[in-house]
Amino acid sequence: MRIALLGAGGMARYHIEGFREGGADVVAVCDVNPDAAEKCASDFSIPAVYSSADEMIAAEKLDAVSVIVPNAFHAPLALKALKNSLHVYCEKPPALNARETMAMAKAAERAKKRLMFGFCNRARPEAAALRKEIRSGRFGKIDSAQAMWIRRTGIPGYGGWFTTKAVSGGGPLIDLLHGVDLALWFMGYPKGEYALARTFDTLVRDKKFRGPWGMPTFKDGTCDVESAAHAFVTLEGGACLSLRCSWAEMVEREMMSVSLQGAKEGADITRKFGVDGDDATAEDSCGLYSMSSSGKRIDKPLTDKRDEKMGRVRCAANFVRTVLGKEEPLSTPEEAVELMKIIDAVYKSARTGAPVKI
Repeated sequence: MRIALLGAGGMARYHIEGFREGGADVVAVCDVNPDAAEKCASDFSIPAVYSSADEMIAAEKLDAVSVIVPNAFHAPLALKALKNSLHVYCEKPPALNARETMAMAKAAERAKKRLMFGFCNRARPEAAALRKEIRSGRFGKIDSAQAMWIRRTGIPGYGGWFTTKAVSGGGPLIDLLHGVDLALWFMGYPKGEYALARTFDTLVRDKKFRGPWGMPTFKDGTCDVESAAHAFVTLEGGACLSLRCSWAEMVEREMMSVSLQGAKEGADITRKFGVDGDDATAEDSCGLYSMSSSGKRIDKPLTDKRDEKMGRVRCAANFVRTVLGKEEPLSTPEEAVELMKIIDAVYKSARTGAPVKI
């Protein structure tokens, strides 16, 4: 299987490792920044370099491409690849909105090609272990879930594409897609019914909350995304989902978590990120919680395995193995469409100040 990269950004390293682990050959890299493409090719021993997606697709006998570019270009490049009968692995978010995501899903169906998105948290060992417990039936009906991603100093630069809504799609809510997807996946991916939300930009221009990752600061650049978002979403079947995210919140340290409450058990899966971006100090945990018939608390750590790469490599490897017919896909385009419908409704509710039907 021959695969090429459309984009040479920071996530490329995980895609390359995962594709090779899955059994694919990474044969080319394309980026509009020639220096970035050349460096990626040199660092990871990729034989061919391009600055034009059209030229690369025409010149290389490809089976698949990986889309690792700013969010506004996910849909155009994925659609181009699918039109050329290529399988597509695309970073999150799937696209800027549900409409674009649906167009990608329909194109993949027409082309009879695999379209998969980088919802890598599904590939974390603790997430896989928790889903296995849920599917066993021991939780009973899951009534509610909470997804949270809070950063203390997490604004990814100023004036770059991360803070430009027309290119990124939004601020920390777009990061929280990982947590929202994980919660919905645990719950069996029910469709959304209504969303009520608020977004805030109180701290988004405060330079002291600048994070250790992202883009350089561009003087007078656009910064029109939220710094925080809170939402309540009702789901088909009677369940609900609460969302909380921020790039700039005065808390102890950055944390991402998903919590679930079932009729018989509850659970949470948490990552406390490394202090000041140092992954060596990160902490992962996953626990099950219940009560005995006599009212005794039962707390059970689910797994002590840890994936420092947060499932990114495993997820990319799963894409290759899925195309080769060796594994089932970790995610589907149809799930991505439902996810983006919820995100669209959250943003609309925040704009209008009213509940929005999904």
